[in-house]
Amino acid sequence: MLWLAISLGTALTDQSLGPSVMSRFAEWGRSNHIGFAVTWLEKEYYSINTPATGGKPPPNAFKPGGKTTTTVATSSCPHALPAPAPVASPVQPPQPGEGQWQAAARESAGCPAIYETFVRPDTIHTSYVIGIAWMDPKLLSATLYSGSQVPGGGPYSATAPVSATAATSLAAAFNAGFRSEDSQGGYYTDGKIISPLRSGSASAVIYKDGVMTVGQWDRDVKMTPNVVGVRQNLDLIVDGSAPVPGLSSADNIKWGATLGGSAYVWRSGLGVTSNGALVYVGGPGMSITNLADLLVRAGAVRAMELDINVAWVNYATYAPAPGQPASEANGTPLLSSMSGGAGRYFASYWARDFFTMSARYPANGTETPPTTTTSRPKPKTSSKR
Repeated sequence: MLWLAISLGTALTDQSLGPSVMSRFAEWGRSNHIGFAVTWLEKEYYSINTPATGGKPPPNAFKPGGKTTTTVATSSCPHALPAPAPVASPVQPPQPGEGQWQAAARESAGCPAIYETFVRPDTIHTSYVIGIAWMDPKLLSATLYSGSQVPGGGPYSATAPVSATAATSLAAAFNAGFRSEDSQGGYYTDGKIISPLRSGSASAVIYKDGVMTVGQWDRDVKMTPNVVGVRQNLDLIVDGSAPVPGLSSADNIKWGATLGGSAYVWRSGLGVTSNGALVYVGGPGMSITNLADLLVRAGAVRAMELDINVAWVNYATYAPAPGQPASEANGTPLLSSMSGGAGRYFASYWARDFFTMSARYPANGTETPPTTTTSRPKPKTSSKR
């Protein structure tokens, strides 16, 4: 009882285990071999506290006053990808501004490198809003950061918090995947396999030139001298520009043993489009099939689930004045309801790994846009599992 009081009491006050008492208890339980009980409690909680059905989202939920792709002169950005097409909302007719992209975050080479849009998740949970971010790899460079506890075994060259030097070009940061023991996949960084990479696993892969893609390990992506980071999590949920065959919200093993796919909870996912852009989807009230559908609507040809539950789903952009570093003060979460705000990536105690996207050509930078590209696997518009 004394051990329990000390161990649990310490965990419940440990910010690295999450922003809430509930998330800290869950992390403590899974670390002390009672994950089965935590999972049962979570399922019971979500079965009682189901998302509201019907209704309308809050006023200005889709930020219709923001800058959309129609107002961005992409012709003046020859080194950027074409701005993304509007996203068709699952709910028709769309609300004003719904599915329309808005430029966000600091620019790179004087051009928007990140766009955001907002849609409702499905025709049932119409009062909820999901955030989608589109990221240009020609203007942004990706980095995989380790947390204080995930993947463990560090520190590594990129470890929380984001350094003062990295903050000078930071444009966005977002959550990675499940805890290592739940991800059904591996982790590679600093030239080391921290946990074994599983063939067939959904993988976010970062190359030496900072470009990141998403694919199935040993099919779309594999280990080469150009690979500097690999984060695996479960199996692909989108392949060939469509939800994978057999994707089922009832499968609690393939799509996440902690809660499975059926619970309507906060979820996040990452995909790659046919021209190499990255798309992030995150928000409340989604099943695994909702998440896959929205990733496809955002243009993903392949995509994976990232972390779930309100404590862990977080995407933030940073828009400091030219030449100034990113910070919590100039950061904005994709959704205002995202736990942790824009400051968690600057906290040394932050336990989970995460990704950052940095401007290749910030206002005070010395780089010039490239005229050549490094060879790497190109996204496939159609592929079979």
